[in-house]
Amino acid sequence: MAKLLFIGHGSFKLTTANGTVIYIDPFFDGDYSAEADLVLITHEHFDHNKTELVSLKSDGAIFRAADFICDNRYLSLAFKGVKITAVPAYNKNHKTGCVGYVIGADGLNLYFAGDTSKTDHMSTMKDIDYAFLPTDGIYNMDAEEATMCADIIGAKHSVPVHTAPPEGEYNEEVATRFTPKNRLIIKQGSEIDL
Repeated sequence: MAKLLFIGHGSFKLTTANGTVIYIDPFFDGDYSAEADLVLITHEHFDHNKTELVSLKSDGAIFRAADFICDNRYLSLAFKGVKITAVPAYNKNHKTGCVGYVIGADGLNLYFAGDTSKTDHMSTMKDIDYAFLPTDGIYNMDAEEATMCADIIGAKHSVPVHTAPPEGEYNEEVATRFTPKNRLIIKQGSEIDL
């Protein structure tokens, strides 16, 4: 069974059923002790790209947003049995060079939005099991806009993340303002079975 550790802010560790370890947007203080097969960076702001926190396996790789954008097209790749598809991510603070990721593993599709507001692409997304959406409203959408996006995406579970500025702890008040019917609250530092 796959497991997901919400390290904090926009940082995650995904471990697939066969033991592939993927870190998404390492930054927040937490457990980076497992060597990574893959590190995914949604964009180059300091609170999403602290790759020095992670040790790579000898055949591991780091992929950044720029690796997934070519001629204004968003690319996909397969790596160690995992499918990674980049999707648009943008707002007034993130105009270019940003992506979200849909990770397909163990029969699940997980959408890590990165820093974004509502995008046109969200209405085309299908079969998403978990959507991790930013909610602090500072450099991305607020909880109310994220609720609207969650309803558009229609994932089985929508999770509020990035609830406070980078130096802040998880903001429960912001998380409770995120109100889609499929809301799932995961406390920072908690691991769940997917």
